[in-house]
Amino acid sequence: MNQHRKLLGIIALGGVLTLGISGCAAGGGPGDDGGDAIAVSAADYNPQPRENLQEGGEVVFPITEITPQMNPLNGDASADTSRLATWYTPQILLMEEDGTAYKNDAYLDEWDFGVADGKTFVNFTINDDAVWNDGSPIDWKAFEATWIANRSYEEGYSPNATDGYKEIESVTKGETDKQAVVTFKAEFAWPQMLFTTVLNPNVNTPEIFNEGFIDEPHAEWGAGPYKLSNFDINGGTVVFEPNENWWGEKPLLDKVTFRQLDRAASINAFKNGEIDMASTNTKDRLEQVKDMDSVVTYRAQQTANTLLQVDADKPQFQDINVRKAFFMAIDVEQQKKVVWNGLNYEEDPAGSFTLYSFQPGYVNALEEAGYKFDLEGAKGLLDEAGWVEGEDGIREKDGVALAVTYPIFSDDPVQEASAKALQQQLKAAGFDVTIDTRSPQDFSTDYSTKNWDIFSLRFTASDPFGAAWFCQIYCSDSGLNLSGTGTPEIDTKIQDQLETIADPEAQTAEAMKLEAEIFAETWGIFPMYNGPEIWTVKEGLANLTPEPYVGLDLFGVQPVENTGWEK
Repeated sequence: MNQHRKLLGIIALGGVLTLGISGCAAGGGPGDDGGDAIAVSAADYNPQPRENLQEGGEVVFPITEITPQMNPLNGDASADTSRLATWYTPQILLMEEDGTAYKNDAYLDEWDFGVADGKTFVNFTINDDAVWNDGSPIDWKAFEATWIANRSYEEGYSPNATDGYKEIESVTKGETDKQAVVTFKAEFAWPQMLFTTVLNPNVNTPEIFNEGFIDEPHAEWGAGPYKLSNFDINGGTVVFEPNENWWGEKPLLDKVTFRQLDRAASINAFKNGEIDMASTNTKDRLEQVKDMDSVVTYRAQQTANTLLQVDADKPQFQDINVRKAFFMAIDVEQQKKVVWNGLNYEEDPAGSFTLYSFQPGYVNALEEAGYKFDLEGAKGLLDEAGWVEGEDGIREKDGVALAVTYPIFSDDPVQEASAKALQQQLKAAGFDVTIDTRSPQDFSTDYSTKNWDIFSLRFTASDPFGAAWFCQIYCSDSGLNLSGTGTPEIDTKIQDQLETIADPEAQTAEAMKLEAEIFAETWGIFPMYNGPEIWTVKEGLANLTPEPYVGLDLFGVQPVENTGWEK
């Protein structure tokens, strides 16, 4: 979602396989095949001022999934939901590449925060011209509606996360309807992380918030430089055109189209000129585009983790020793070699869902929890748990095989190779892994309904405030972490201890310690790696990936009206 730290942003590994914290050189040329080692750097998205760009033109972007849940703040939404929503809903706050937040002048005249009487406050003064597509003014009620929908799971709403919003005491009208005054219950470490977008006040019941956007994006409740002109979930197409009600700088493009494509289809569509950019983060995909004319390859450091998750509610994973054995049997280094074959890419271990290794304060929490690849150790844990190795190497207990289903949502050869490598690694410990290839269109539904035993996906981040979103990952009622390993004790440590720390640095340090404890106590989710984000793009397309959770501009969130073609 537009403002939440870790993914609402779930992106299927099989659907995208664009890997996280990664390489960024200055944009490579069309013949750039990844032969040299990829330098880990920063963003790489062809930033250009508006005066260098032409008015007019069209862009067609690929997207993994047009999600059935089109409310970007809902717990069943994905990073793709947020990507689409950004083009027709308010971008209240924007973000520099390094995660520094700043107000969008089209929406806010003023944005300030501080502490008074021991409580953090934030004041939003809204542009007088700002209106929803239905003609009603954007005012303080939008901020109140956003707070109410995101502050609790106990009122019937199902938000992506309650982090931050649950710490707010009130959202009230200021001197006019165009001023929202946000007051926290006490001092709060991360006031800049909230209200990056806002809900239309018509979203005023749990029923509307949870179900009203299913297969229905509600264009009339949007606002911004573009309007939603076509939404075809069955045909896999979403189209945006300039919004006649927009009061800010003119959008540069005449038309923006998103097409739902799997990886194989997307590279062919790009080569045929049907879309304007394609993920090329494997050796084979780079090879396919290296002889194309008038294209540029960009390499950027994406803020994301590839993770593996087990469902502790399933009988075979209810024993923590079985879960720990499962992860100990995985050779992450071999997985990296499969996924990054031909890219000559290396990175530090991705041992945390709180911070990336390039961020200050990072600790390899997984290593601190005692994890290492240890096949014999994994076998020993399974022996202790009563799972006996059969003649075929598969373990059994009480006549039941240690069998698990692993869905993948792509026919991409790298994803298939990665899944098969995982299958073989786990078979060596005695797990019988069935790979089930499914349609990318089923990803969100299958994940949220737990139609799986193990699941590989991507957590992407919209901002650098990792500790601020800790509950979104590890609280027992999280809709993001469906491993079933949260506990009331962990919830108490997060909510009564971690979240009460008002100093950001101190809270981050405590979050890293607590994350290691949670890994050791649960063994439910496992950070595998980050990786390089590589896209090949038609020459001249500038200010790429303005949305959150999409990786060429690091933590950047840019005004969508500034994406366009160079003159």
